[in-house]
Amino acid sequence: MKDIRQLVNKHKELFIKTRRDLHRIPEVGYTEEKTSAYVADYLKREGLAVQTGIAQYGVLGLLETGKPGPTLMIRADMDALLLQEETGLEFASTHDGVMHACGHDAHMAMGLGAATVLNRIKKEFSGAVKFVFQPAEEGPGGAKPMIDEGVMENPKVDYAIGCHLWSEIPEGTIGARSGPFMAAMDRFDLKIIGQGGHGAKPHLCIDALEVGTQVVNALQRISSRHMHPLEPTVVTIGSFHAGTTFNIIPGEAEMCGTTRTFNLDVWNSWEQRLKKVIGGVCESMGADFELKFAKGYPPTVNDESMTEVVCRCAAEVVGPENVVIPEPTMGGEDMSYFLQRAKGCFFVLGVGREGFAGIHNPRFRFNEDVLPLGVETHCRVALELLGSEIQGSKVQS
Repeated sequence: MKDIRQLVNKHKELFIKTRRDLHRIPEVGYTEEKTSAYVADYLKREGLAVQTGIAQYGVLGLLETGKPGPTLMIRADMDALLLQEETGLEFASTHDGVMHACGHDAHMAMGLGAATVLNRIKKEFSGAVKFVFQPAEEGPGGAKPMIDEGVMENPKVDYAIGCHLWSEIPEGTIGARSGPFMAAMDRFDLKIIGQGGHGAKPHLCIDALEVGTQVVNALQRISSRHMHPLEPTVVTIGSFHAGTTFNIIPGEAEMCGTTRTFNLDVWNSWEQRLKKVIGGVCESMGADFELKFAKGYPPTVNDESMTEVVCRCAAEVVGPENVVIPEPTMGGEDMSYFLQRAKGCFFVLGVGREGFAGIHNPRFRFNEDVLPLGVETHCRVALELLGSEIQGSKVQS
């Protein structure tokens, strides 16, 4: 343990190179051909057993010690966003209209970095480490398909961790919160069907635009009037389109949006709630509707004892004063599926810095000096859970 930082820092330039290589070749969900090939080649060079093509582009690298013990999964997501990069970096995206603006390039670099370090000290621990590189986290979701294809079996995963860059906490800090950390999320697409006509004759029409605005207002009242005030929920309409010109009443209006909650019962009720509210408004105004509801990811819930392990290890990396409890977020993450099946913790690495844009922004960038902090935290967690003398005893059964 005392030499782990020295070993991590020895490979710092490799972590940065890896991140930059991956940043240049961003690919959106279920198109990660170049990315997965890069990850697989890296793991093969390290001598790990590598499996590719899981859920199309998922990659698994298995590090076995040859000694009996538990199995830890370290997960990183691989997909990028549909954004035109505006950072001006010399290693900016070479794929027009696609960018790693959520830090997934860093997540992969830290996961691969942990594979490099842990592979060199595998005599110091028992069991196995699975390095899981997942496609399509931004949508439609690659975690569950990878699970369905057996990524958490043979050997069975006992513990799971993952890390996300986080611009909401200061650069160089590490955050972990036990219990619900990220919300369940869904998407819906709605078409309001009325009857169009001349703008001067509204009495002969069913104005789909007007019906749509009333629907938006009614949906906003779900959170403010239908839900318990101590249960955070969000209903957001992100897009609304109706009409073509100034003097024609539109016969159709289309919108799409998302719902968010930490509560599983509320999560399972969203579709019926939306249908009831939308149907009531449309019926009162003489319109029809078509609703397509796509259920998203469940809440991301961290195990209490695993969160304690991560915080303890993080304190060794950045100091106890720089380990924080981040605020829960209504953002969604399909790391949630892995955490439903193994004791785990999804923690965050602070990259917040004045003058730096946050994630999901075309100007998002971060200080690459934080990469060794994430790698070292991964490694220390692995050593604590799988160490020959500890064998995971510090995680409650």
